[in-house]
Amino acid sequence: MIEEIKKNAEQAVIELIDIAGLKEKDLLVVGCSSSEIVGKKIGTSGAMATAEAIYNAIAPILSKHGIYLAAQCCEHLNRALILEEEAATYYGYDVVSVVPRPHAGGSFATTVYENMNSPVAVEEIRANAGMDIGNTLIGMHLKRVAVPVRLSVTKIGEANLVCARTRPKFIGGERAVYRGEQR
Repeated sequence: MIEEIKKNAEQAVIELIDIAGLKEKDLLVVGCSSSEIVGKKIGTSGAMATAEAIYNAIAPILSKHGIYLAAQCCEHLNRALILEEEAATYYGYDVVSVVPRPHAGGSFATTVYENMNSPVAVEEIRANAGMDIGNTLIGMHLKRVAVPVRLSVTKIGEANLVCARTRPKFIGGERAVYRGEQR
C-alpha cells in the first residue's frame, strides 16, 4: 500500500505543478490526514509511515522545481504551517513558537518538520496552490482567487484528494482588459 500511496502522491504533485503553472519560490500548501489515507476518521489514527511516504514522494519534486512546501498542521495547532525558514523570510511571515507532534500538529506536519533543513511554524500564508489529502480544509491558506484543479489522481490511499490553484482577481467590469492566460 505504501508504494501505491507514494506513486499517487508523486503523480498528483507533478500534475498540480503543471496545471497550476507553479514556478520557483511559489508556495504549495499541503494538508494531509494520514488517518484518512489508511481509511480511518481524520485525527484518530495518525500513521507516521504513511506521512513519511507522502513527504518522500513530493519533497524531491518540489525541491527540483524550487517550490516551497508548507505543511498544514491539524486543528490542535490552529492549522499553523510548517515551512523552511528561508520561505518564511522570503514572504515576510511572522514565525511562531511551536513544534508539531503526531497528536498535536499531525503526522505529516511532524514528518515535514523533522525533515526540513531549518523548519519554522507560521500562523498563515497565501499559497499559490494546494493539495488537500483527506478533507483537511486548506482553503484558508490559499491566495484569492482559488480555482479547483482536476487531476487524474482523486484519492491517495482511502483519502479524497482535492487540489486548487490560484489566479489574480478580475477587477474593472465589462470594460476591463485582462492580460494573458486566466490563471
